[in-house]
Amino acid sequence: MASNRKVMVLPGDGIGREVMQANMKIIDWLAKYRSLGFDLSEGLVGGAAYDAHGTPLTDETLADSMSADAVLFGAVGGPQYDDLAFELKPERGLLRLRKEMDLYANLRPAIVFPALVDASSLKPDLVSGLDIMILRELCGGSYFAEPRGIDVREDGSKLGYDTNAYSTPEIERIGRVGFDLARKRNGRLTSVEKSNVMHSGVLWREVMIRLHGEEGEGVELSHMYADNCAMQLVRAPKQFDVIVTDNLFGDLLSDCAAMLTGSLGMLPSASLGDIDPDTGIPAAMYEPVHGSAPDIAGKGLANPLAQFMSFSMMLRYSFGQAEEADLLEQAVSDALAVKRTGDIMTPGCEQTGTDGMTAAVIDAMDRLAR
Repeated sequence: MASNRKVMVLPGDGIGREVMQANMKIIDWLAKYRSLGFDLSEGLVGGAAYDAHGTPLTDETLADSMSADAVLFGAVGGPQYDDLAFELKPERGLLRLRKEMDLYANLRPAIVFPALVDASSLKPDLVSGLDIMILRELCGGSYFAEPRGIDVREDGSKLGYDTNAYSTPEIERIGRVGFDLARKRNGRLTSVEKSNVMHSGVLWREVMIRLHGEEGEGVELSHMYADNCAMQLVRAPKQFDVIVTDNLFGDLLSDCAAMLTGSLGMLPSASLGDIDPDTGIPAAMYEPVHGSAPDIAGKGLANPLAQFMSFSMMLRYSFGQAEEADLLEQAVSDALAVKRTGDIMTPGCEQTGTDGMTAAVIDAMDRLAR
């Protein structure tokens, strides 16, 4: 058995619990057939944590997550929590994890599997072979910067405001991740902002240009306004290799890119921080981009593939298990040729649910491992 790594498992709410349970079957398979084991701990986050403890993330769960080698996350939220105070909403638990763990680099790949070309909302020739990476800055910008709030004015009306602020060091560190990713892929990095109307965008472009001159050898750097990038993603997505952008624009653009792949249920993500000099492992959390999908929760219909692909990213980026990551990703591709959950169903395939899709992936792993 390979040396076990500590993994904190946070299923969360809704279908998060279902797809995480499915992911445990993949972990069991790796332990049985690849002697790859993990020391797993499980905690509550989001609505589940609020129901049990009155907070979306306890200090104890945060501490356990920060001491783990990686966090495997499901999804949070649900309509029953809509009327909670802002600081108690399930999503605040996720944001606190990202902030306290300093997970500033969010990697969101958008890959179109051959079997899903027809499931995309775009024409097949636009998405066939698509493989892009969106790199989103995750700890700054309008989701965290101060001042922010809602004020009551003298006339009784209210003013809601958020600040989109970035410092030079924040831009530099996400820029370095972008250059490194581009070197490992096709050598092209597109930096996205709104420097035509936002001062934070002016600084973003200025820092990226300087950093490219100092540290960007081997990478072709281009710049694009965020609104144009959204248009180009649905016009000619294969022009991109790696896109690096801020927190707000990254949130919007990555969901746009998700639909190029056929379903939001197909998009994984990795949120990475600095590398621990003692372990050589980055602070990291891995999660599917889809939400808790309360409309299908508990019905066995959820697509577990984004969770599996997030786990694959954990194998690759945290633990250096590229062979096992490749195996799982190929098994997902093979399973898609015959089985589909409802969100990606197309004629000629067999519709199934969470358990059926999981079984199809494991069957494909069995065949590939022979």
